[in-house]
Amino acid sequence: MLDWTFDAKLESWVSSANERSTDFPIQNLPFGRFRLPGDASWRVGVAIGSQVLDLAATGLIASSDITQVLQLTKAQRVSLRQALVRGLVAGSSSESAWAQHVHDQGAVELGLPCDIRDYTDFYIGIHHATNAGRLFRPDNPLLPNYKYVPIGYHGRASTILASGKPFHRPNGQTKSSAQDAPVFGPTQRLDFELEMGVVIGMPNEMGQPISIGDAESHIFGLTLFNDWSARDIQAWEYQPLGPFQSKNFASTISPWIVTIEALEPFRKPLERPQDDPEPLPYLKSAADMAAGAFDVDLDVVISTPQMRAQGQHPENISHSNFAHAAYWTISQLVAHHTVGGCALSAGDLFGTGTLSGKDSDQCGSLLEMSKGGRQPTILANGEQRIFLDDGDTITLRGRCQRAGFRTIGFGECAGTVLPAIASRS
Repeated sequence: MLDWTFDAKLESWVSSANERSTDFPIQNLPFGRFRLPGDASWRVGVAIGSQVLDLAATGLIASSDITQVLQLTKAQRVSLRQALVRGLVAGSSSESAWAQHVHDQGAVELGLPCDIRDYTDFYIGIHHATNAGRLFRPDNPLLPNYKYVPIGYHGRASTILASGKPFHRPNGQTKSSAQDAPVFGPTQRLDFELEMGVVIGMPNEMGQPISIGDAESHIFGLTLFNDWSARDIQAWEYQPLGPFQSKNFASTISPWIVTIEALEPFRKPLERPQDDPEPLPYLKSAADMAAGAFDVDLDVVISTPQMRAQGQHPENISHSNFAHAAYWTISQLVAHHTVGGCALSAGDLFGTGTLSGKDSDQCGSLLEMSKGGRQPTILANGEQRIFLDDGDTITLRGRCQRAGFRTIGFGECAGTVLPAIASRS
């Protein structure tokens, strides 16, 4: 699947795309939506260096409805990718016509990359599941179903935020072991979750499962995703039906969808212990096991109000990797989600769940870093964090690197905590 568009020597007439530090060289070309100042409607954009190309203005798509792009077939997506590279490559005859439709990303509004109709959050980060489970079940952290079923729950699409949008600390019920009854108020254990998002492309009909072999043709691409969590509210409410108010107040998504096609050079085998149980037949594919994981380096960066006031740079507090953290592939998520007949829509979002690594500096949440709230993280400026304070900004970053290929990235997934809104009686 590695055609000429992956040639590391290719450069663009958009000069910023040729910088080695960019997330968006010509070999990437992720999709999203943007608005110019004064615009009421969103336009479909393709990131190229520090710029964004108005895709509809090039004539390569018929309208500014990204849902139509998401529903392209694999062959159509490959064709569109090739047309974009031909038009953006240095020396292209399209430069004079397309240059007027290229805008600085800093001068436009970047929104949600697509309309998200439904959102499901999975739990495929095995190290996170083990770390979190050990806090409650030290001798048996993983429940018996974990290695057979891609665990997930249906989330709330209405509160998924574009990167850069702040959100308020949520209020809710909490109850400690020392209390006889719950109390109501702002969460005291606000946390981030380092995740990736899977964006569905082609839909399926209700009642028609998607096979493991065909699952990837229904996936448009990947994003960065932060599923903010109120751990104290979660602890009180999650039994017997799982998270509710502790998860539905805000989630943040990066503005760009990196396509499956752009990720081809960064495939890896799915890593599983040899003595683990085999997946059931509907989740098992030799091709998927051999190349269904993606080598994405992930970072979590914090900026506190004190850091900003003192002119200090944000601090990296965790580094992980998608391929090393995930127990299930994204194709397995699609096959499992639809096996009972569930209909997926273009733009549906799957969260992977927290993608922690094995080591202590690879935790994808403060719940793990603090060992359940018992051990603070000491920042370089002397500040301590057990959970997030008001004013804290968390930024997720992701990059794919492989010798012989251009490094590509996902942009930033950033959100800032605002104080809780006073409750009304």
